[in-house]
Amino acid sequence: MDASVAGAAPTLPERAGGMERVRTEPAYGAFVMLRVGFAVLPIVFGLDKFANVLADWDGYLAPWIVALLPFSAHTAMLIVGVVEVVAGVLVALKPRYCAYVVALWLAGIVVNLLTYPGFYDVALRDVGLLLGALTLGRLASVYDPPLRSRDGAR
Repeated sequence: MDASVAGAAPTLPERAGGMERVRTEPAYGAFVMLRVGFAVLPIVFGLDKFANVLADWDGYLAPWIVALLPFSAHTAMLIVGVVEVVAGVLVALKPRYCAYVVALWLAGIVVNLLTYPGFYDVALRDVGLLLGALTLGRLASVYDPPLRSRDGAR
């Protein structure tokens, strides 16, 4: 059985052949693409919450949510930015578990957008991203070994 599927740390030849494996094994290639995407993109979008280069992020927060907050929409989006950066790092480290955290986060974003007229197209896109995160979690159950328990058992 392949060491990466069995949960063992990959050896140097396995790492060196990683691109070949991505090219020749469609499921593994999909896992790698989703892992990279769900690691890099949340980090980029999270950092942009501090710069507002890609969008005016404050405008995506539904007014009813802003009304519930003890701080401004801008402060909320800065917090969102931190959460997204952390989520991206966590997916890079352990997609087996963290892909589901990202899926839950995306579900929250979808609810926010569906309660705010004018953002239904963005909500639909985020449903697609949520499905991608769930797919990453399923693929990671094969390609990302589980964490070890304290006694060394799996």
